[in-house]
Order: sequence, then C-alpha cells, then structure tokens
Amino acid sequence: VPNAAGLYAIHGDLLAVKELAAGAADHPLYVGKAERSLVGRDLRTHFATGKTGFSTLRRTLSALLREPLGLRAVPRNLARPDGSANYSLESSGDERLTEWMHARLQLSVWVGPDGVVLDEVETAVLNVLRPPLNLAKMGSLGDRRVKAARAAMAEEARAWQEA
Repeated sequence: VPNAAGLYAIHGDLLAVKELAAGAADHPLYVGKAERSLVGRDLRTHFATGKTGFSTLRRTLSALLREPLGLRAVPRNLARPDGSANYSLESSGDERLTEWMHARLQLSVWVGPDGVVLDEVETAVLNVLRPPLNLAKMGSLGDRRVKAARAAMAEEARAWQEA
C-alpha cells in the first residue's frame, strides 16, 4: 500500500459477505478516501487494533459482527467518556475484529494523480458502486440496518461503567 493520497476499496470473501449480510463478493463492501496516506488511513487505522474509535469502517463492522464475535462497545476514551457516538471496543474484542478483518477482507487502492480532487472522485465512485457499508454520501441509500446496529453500539458505550 503506497504512502500517498488516493481511494481504497474493501472487499469481503464469501464468508464475510454472508456474515455481514451485505453486498456480494465481487463488489466492494466499502469505499473511502485517504487525503494524505493510504498507509495511514488503511493499515494504521482501519486494519489496526485499538483504532475502532477512529474508523467508521471498524465501527460499522463491529456493529454488524457484534454477536458472532462477542463484541462489547466502550467509550472511545475510557479515561474521559464523553457520550460520543464514536465508540470503541474492549481490547479483546478489538483484537478479534482485527483478526476477522485480516482473515476475511481484501484491500485495493488507487493513487490519485496530482491535482485530482479526491472528494469528487470518491463521490462519483460511491454513486456508481453504492457499497453497502458506506453511510456518508449515500443519502437514503444508507443501510438502515447498519445505522441501527451502530446506534445500539453507541448506546452501549454511553451506558458503559468501569467494572
């Protein structure tokens, strides 16, 4: 994965598509942009344990895989819970999510040429591909099931009490 700005697409294998009940194996599950670095956005955030609170993709996957992976939402910052919808996962669950992602997902990238406006390209790609796990820029196409699952995880994080 290059250390450059560009777009990325996340694809799932047949089991991932089945477990997520989303899309098809020959179609991306999620498409996003990295304004600075595909390495930073994808490998160091989306595919990294401990980064669920900072990755919309990880939060969506964790919400859909909550039961099969036994995941529990916690506040993004345990020392200072702020009631944010940007929840994280307890550490062992975060590790299980990362393992699942490494086993079931594939990443493809496109480096944007100089001068291209990535936001415009991303919007055009989303309008054509309509990946099922994207929520932003999808309007009414955003999956209500995904939104409801994420809302339930956010509520669990807001109700979190340190044991």
